[in-house]
Amino acid sequence: MEDRSYTLRDLFFRHVGQTSSSPLGLPIVKAEGVFLYTEERRYLDFISGVSVSNVGHGRREVIEAVKQQMENYAHLMVYGEMIESPQVLHAQLLASILPESLQSVYYVNSGSEANEAAMKLAKRITGRRKLVSCRNAYHGSTQGALSLMDSEYFKGSFRPLLPMVDHIVFNDVSSLDVIDDRTAAVIIEPVQGEGGVQVPQPGFLEELRKKCDETGALLVFDEVQTGFGRTGKMFAFQKYGVVPDILTLAKALGGGMPLGAMVTSTERMSAWQSNPHLGHITTFGGHPVCCAAALASLKLLLEKDWIGEVDRKSKKIYDALISHPAVKEIRASGLLLAVDVGDEEMAKKMLYLLLDEGVLTDWFLFQPTSFRIAPPLCITDQEIELGIEAVRRALDKLER
Repeated sequence: MEDRSYTLRDLFFRHVGQTSSSPLGLPIVKAEGVFLYTEERRYLDFISGVSVSNVGHGRREVIEAVKQQMENYAHLMVYGEMIESPQVLHAQLLASILPESLQSVYYVNSGSEANEAAMKLAKRITGRRKLVSCRNAYHGSTQGALSLMDSEYFKGSFRPLLPMVDHIVFNDVSSLDVIDDRTAAVIIEPVQGEGGVQVPQPGFLEELRKKCDETGALLVFDEVQTGFGRTGKMFAFQKYGVVPDILTLAKALGGGMPLGAMVTSTERMSAWQSNPHLGHITTFGGHPVCCAAALASLKLLLEKDWIGEVDRKSKKIYDALISHPAVKEIRASGLLLAVDVGDEEMAKKMLYLLLDEGVLTDWFLFQPTSFRIAPPLCITDQEIELGIEAVRRALDKLER
C-alpha cells in the first residue's frame, strides 16, 4: 500500500507551483514585528516580503481592522459598483497626502495590474500607442508589464509581446530623445529597485518631466516598491519635487494584504467611462478586507515617526557595513539598500550565509553582484545592531 504520510515540505514541492529551482522552503509558523519564526529558530526579516511589510508583521491595528471588516462583509460585487467604506475612507486618506493632480484612486490586485491599468489609460487618453520605459526596470510579469522590460532573457520565451516599446537609460538625459509625439506614456521608477537601488541624479527627473510636457506623453511613476516610506518620504517622488501624471502603487499599500492602485486626476480617470465604457474592470480589485488593512496600515505610517527615522536608520546600516573589506559599494535610498560585493557568485553565497546567521534577505534581478537590505520601517536600533552584527559575520565568512 502506498505511503501517503507526506510532510508539509513534501506537499509544498508536490502541489505548490514553483518558479525557482531552489526555493528557500522555510516553514514559517509565525511572524511578528521584524522577525519570522519556524518551529526551530527566529529569522530577522531584512527584506520585508520585498518591501511589503513596511509596518512590520502582526500589527494588532491591521489584524483588528481585517477581523472587523470580515465580520461586516467581504466581497460584494465587481469593483466600482458598491459604495464600500474601506475603499472610500482609504482613498480619501491617500488623496489627502497626495498633490491636487493625484486625487482619484483605481484599486486593483497587484503592482503588475496597476501598471497594466496605467498603460491602458495612457493609450486611451492620448490616442497613442508607443510606450517608453527604463533599462533594468521591473514593472511586473503580466504580458503588458513584461513588454516594458528590456531583458530578453526574461521576456524572450513569451513573445509576441506589446510592440512599440522603447527604452531610456536611467540618469542619462541624452537617451530621452526617444520620447516623442507618438509616446503615450513613460513609465519609470523614481528610484530603481531591481536595478540595484539606482537613485536619480540631480536634474534627471526634472528633465524627464519637461520632455513629457513638451511631447504630450504622460509620466507614470511606478512606486510599487518605493512607496509608503521606504525611501524616507511617504513617496519617493516627494524627495525630488517631480509630480507624475499617474502613480502606481502596491506592495506596502495593503499592509500585508494583496492590493494595488493606480492614482491620477479625476479628469483623466473619467476616460475609463467611454470609448469603451468599462475601460478597465476587476472582480477583486479594492477588496474591502484588503482596503481595511490598507487603511489601518496608512494610519500607522502617519501616526508613528517611522518614516522620519528612515534616513537615520539607513545611515546607521551604511556606516557599519561600508568599511568591511568584502563590500565594494552600498547604494541606498532610505531603508532600501543594495550591498555590492563585486561578484555574482559571492552575492548568491551571501544569501545562504545570512540565512545561517538568522537573517533573511534577497538579491536583485538586474544587479546580481548585490544583496538587499530592506527591513520593516518599525525596526528598532537594537534590532538594527543585531542585523549589522549578523551581516558582518556573514561577510567575514565570505572573505574566508
